[in-house]
Amino acid sequence: MPKATKKKYKLKTYKAAAKRFRVTGTGKIVRTKGGKSHLRRRKSARVKAQLSNMLIVDTPGEIRRIKRLAPYLKRYKANPPG
Repeated sequence: MPKATKKKYKLKTYKAAAKRFRVTGTGKIVRTKGGKSHLRRRKSARVKAQLSNMLIVDTPGEIRRIKRLAPYLKRYKANPPG
């Protein structure tokens, strides 16, 4: 008879966090800046170019929160399921 195994539960991903953050190859969490979608006529070209840069999330508390909200972020970076 096979040994009874305890069922492992899947964790739900907070989809808003999964869409906002990415994991680099070295495991760092990066994010984009807000303010790119509309009302861009009043912004200078320099500011609009700076909004395209990715920022590294380096605060320990923020990293912990993002990992809790999106637990499978690193695992499915290249090939998300579904």
